[in-house]
Amino acid sequence: MELLLILIGLVILLWSGMPVFAALGLTAVIVQYLAGGGIGGIADIVFSSLDMYLLVALPLFAFMAQIMVRCKVIDDLYAMMQTLVGRLPGSLSVATIGSCAVFAAITGSSAATAMTIGSTAIPQMKRYNYSATTSYGIIAAGGTLGILIPPSGPMILYALISNASIGALFLAGIFPGLLLAGLFAGYGVYRGIRYSEGDRGKRTRLIEIMRSLRVSVWALLLPPVILGGLYFGVFTATESAAAGAITAILIARFAYGRMNWDDLKAAALETVRISASLFLIIAMAAVFGHVLTINRIPAEIIEAVAAMNMSPAIFLFAVMALIFVLGMFLEALSIILIAVPILLPLLDHYQINLIWFGVLLMINLELSMITPPIGLNLFLIKGITNAPMAEIMRGSLPFVLLMLVGLILVAVLPEIALWLPNTTADLR
Repeated sequence: MELLLILIGLVILLWSGMPVFAALGLTAVIVQYLAGGGIGGIADIVFSSLDMYLLVALPLFAFMAQIMVRCKVIDDLYAMMQTLVGRLPGSLSVATIGSCAVFAAITGSSAATAMTIGSTAIPQMKRYNYSATTSYGIIAAGGTLGILIPPSGPMILYALISNASIGALFLAGIFPGLLLAGLFAGYGVYRGIRYSEGDRGKRTRLIEIMRSLRVSVWALLLPPVILGGLYFGVFTATESAAAGAITAILIARFAYGRMNWDDLKAAALETVRISASLFLIIAMAAVFGHVLTINRIPAEIIEAVAAMNMSPAIFLFAVMALIFVLGMFLEALSIILIAVPILLPLLDHYQINLIWFGVLLMINLELSMITPPIGLNLFLIKGITNAPMAEIMRGSLPFVLLMLVGLILVAVLPEIALWLPNTTADLR
C-alpha cells in the first residue's frame, strides 16, 4: 500500500507537467521527510550516481546522432533502400522500415528516427497509393526501433541502473531488432499483395545498386564501427561511443562535405542540452531509489511476491503486463527509472537473466511509443502531418500486435537475444 501511494503521487506530479527529474526528486524528499529521516545525504547520492565512467557514453552517442542528423544522410539512405528492395510488393513500406532500422542504428533515437524519416517518407508513400493509416503506422512502428537497435539511450540507462553489461545489451538487441523490422516489413509486403498498396519499384540493375551503395556506404560504416569494436573486444561501450562520434565527424565533413563549424557548434549545444536533462533525471532517480531502499519498500515487495509462490514464467508475464499498462501513461525513461530499481531484487530472487530481461523491457518500451494515450511517436506524427489522432492510432494498431508477437517470441526463445552476446567472452 505504501508503494502504491508513492507511485500514485509520482504519476500525479508527472501528469501535472512537472519535469521528470523534479517529480522524482520531490517525491523522494517528501517520502523521506514523512518517514522521519533527514535529507542531508542527498548531495552525496547525487554525486555518486553521476560519478560513473559509463555515463560518458550518453553525451558521446547523443553528439554522434546530432552530427548524422545535421549532415542529412537520410535522403541517401532512403534512396538506397528503395533501390535494394526493387520490385517487392509494398516496396516503399519495406524501404521505409529498412531506413528506420539503419537510421536507428546510426542515431540511437526513436524520436529522431520517426521525425526525420517520417518527414521524407509519409508524403512519398501517399503519392504511391498507400493509405494514410498504413503510412502513419509504418513510421510510428519503424521509429520505435531506436530503443532496441543499438546504440540506445534507454539501454544505457537500464545498464546503469541494473549494473548489466552495456556491451552485452547492445549485442543482445541486434537480432530482436532485426526480428521486429522483419515483421514490420513483412506486413508491408502483405498489404502490397492483399490491398495493392504502393507501386512496385522498377527492376534495378546491378550498377544502380552499386551506385546507391557507394553514396550511402559511409553512413553505413557507423554501426559496424560501434558494434564490431564491441564484439571483437577492441574497445568498451564508452570507447565505442567516442569512436562513433569521431567517425561521424569525419564522415560528415570529408565524405559528405556537409558539416561546417556552425553545424558542429549547433550539434554540440544540442548535445549539452540533452545530456544535462538526462543527468538530472539519473541523479534524481538515484535519490528516489535510495529512499525506497532505506524505507525497506523493495524488501517488503520481495517478501510479498515470495509469499505468492509464483513461478518465474508467471512473474515475468505479470511484470510485462504491468509495464505495458504503465507504457500507456508514462514515457520510456520514466518507466525505466521508476520500475527497474523496484524490480531488480525480484529479478535476482527469480534468477532471471538481466540481459534477456533488458531486451524484453526494451520491446515493451517500444510498445509504449505507439500505445495511446501517451505514445510519443503518435504525437510526433501528429506534429508532422496534422492528421487526426484517431487515424494515426488506427494505423499503429497492427504494429502493436506485431510487437506483441515479437515480445512473445523473445520471451519463449531467449537465445534470440542471448546467442550473440554469449559468443564473446569479455563484454564491458
